[in-house]
Amino acid sequence: MSVLPFLIIETGQPVPEMRRYGRFPHWIRVAAGLAEQETVAIDVANGDALPDPADFAGIIVSGSAAFVTDRADWSERSAEWLRHAAHQGMPLLGICYGHQLLAHALGGEVDYNPAGRESGTIALELHPPAEQDPLFAGLPPQFPAHATHLQTVVRAPDGAIVLAHSRQDRCHAFRWGRATWGVQFHPEFATHHMRGYVQARADCIARKLLRRFVHHARRLQTVSARPAAHT
Repeated sequence: MSVLPFLIIETGQPVPEMRRYGRFPHWIRVAAGLAEQETVAIDVANGDALPDPADFAGIIVSGSAAFVTDRADWSERSAEWLRHAAHQGMPLLGICYGHQLLAHALGGEVDYNPAGRESGTIALELHPPAEQDPLFAGLPPQFPAHATHLQTVVRAPDGAIVLAHSRQDRCHAFRWGRATWGVQFHPEFATHHMRGYVQARADCIARKLLRRFVHHARRLQTVSARPAAHT
């Protein structure tokens, strides 16, 4: 069985000061422990076409400075594509903007956070369902992660399980179905990405989520490729 690559959907670029470290797909790939040949990156904000989800082991949607509530054409096309992929059971992970876009695609609501911008290293608190979640199980009930955002998921999609919150954001992570996750925080951020206002300890725990997503998607691919047992 051939090993399928991961698709990284780029929805925006880092702030100019951070572009010397590369673009979001590079940050995500490195944090997820994936080799360059194990990923395919597309820039949907600049018009790249969305491929067949079945060609990939899993899909990761990046952050962006854009706003989901602007309903940009490229964003709405991506939302429709993600909705179909989620209903097909494709492993999906949305980060920041990607988290909000997945929530919007699946019927949730995104708007400006009434508590204002959340930025810096924040304390995440896990909810009890996280104890049984493939990505969050075994993580500390509270751990630091990097975040910077103005908008948020103000209402999770119907049927979604909210897995984590912060003092300023009630939906920092959710799972919909068996293989769709959104995280408002940035598991791909290292301290050098946000030097001057982040703390080094946030790297190790939050980054586990990306690697667990890769492992979980690979496992699902292996299970789905097994021939059905005959009775």
